[in-house]
Amino acid sequence: MGHPPAYDGPAIAVSDLRMRYGDKDVLTGLDLEIEPGGVTALLGPNGAGKTTTIEILEGFRGRSDGEVSVLGVDPARGDEAWRARLGVVLQEWRDNGKWKVRDIVGHFAEYYRPYTEPWGAGELLEMVGLTAQAGQRIQTLSGGQRRRLDVALGIIGKPSLLFLDEPTTGFDPHARREFHELIHRLTDLDGTTILLTTHDLDEAEKLAERIVILAGGRIIADGSPDQLARAAATTAEVKWIQEGQLQIHATEDATDFVRKLLATDDGKVTELEIHRASLEDAYLELVAKFEAGQAATAVDTFLAKLWLASFAKREATR
Repeated sequence: MGHPPAYDGPAIAVSDLRMRYGDKDVLTGLDLEIEPGGVTALLGPNGAGKTTTIEILEGFRGRSDGEVSVLGVDPARGDEAWRARLGVVLQEWRDNGKWKVRDIVGHFAEYYRPYTEPWGAGELLEMVGLTAQAGQRIQTLSGGQRRRLDVALGIIGKPSLLFLDEPTTGFDPHARREFHELIHRLTDLDGTTILLTTHDLDEAEKLAERIVILAGGRIIADGSPDQLARAAATTAEVKWIQEGQLQIHATEDATDFVRKLLATDDGKVTELEIHRASLEDAYLELVAKFEAGQAATAVDTFLAKLWLASFAKREATR
């Protein structure tokens, strides 16, 4: 889909990125590098700094300090040729609802012609599943169809890098599933790096090969969904009923604990349950503390869970 890379470096390279509004630090030294290709999710609670980060990378917002390179260019100095290599799908976009779908796609395509050969309207609308709606006015589209049009306008110039900011906000489950299928189709097309922001862990796990968790103005976890899930699984909670009383025990080795428990229970243990901590548990706790105004505590707790998992894993291999 994308242009041939103009250089062989990372698609995005960020070092010690800082952003301050008045006396509030939104980004406090963010470091991030993304190689070309694939889907990376920037995940975090609302207010974690995701949109600010994306807007800086897109060149829509200045920064207080730090080094930023996007496709080899500082976004603060990016020209129109550089912008033509980016695709942007915002959380929301206001337009004239009386435009017909086919017409607005053709109109947008003209902006890219000085720099690249854009997708043809028919081919593009087929790609995003809007062929049947080509003659409809935008104001008649459903929410899911409207989001597909947003993506079409974002990729019309065959971008090397596509930004998706909270792409499924307000979607019902059906529209969300259809949109996820569309993103999977886009990843099958060669040459495009996709960076999406979301506060939804489930969405990040379904769409991304790499998840970067942002909270407290910095990156607190980075890895594949499987890597982060394993890192968060620090302890297991074992519950059982013994002599009519509920018993709860936290352990790092549930198998060994249950084996010993059952070996000495004389048949008195019933309703045995094992719940292992998950990435979802850790992330939901992070979000809850953020929403309660406990950002610093939220980050410390999340990092402690990941550190304990890492420590336990090292000890197990010694």
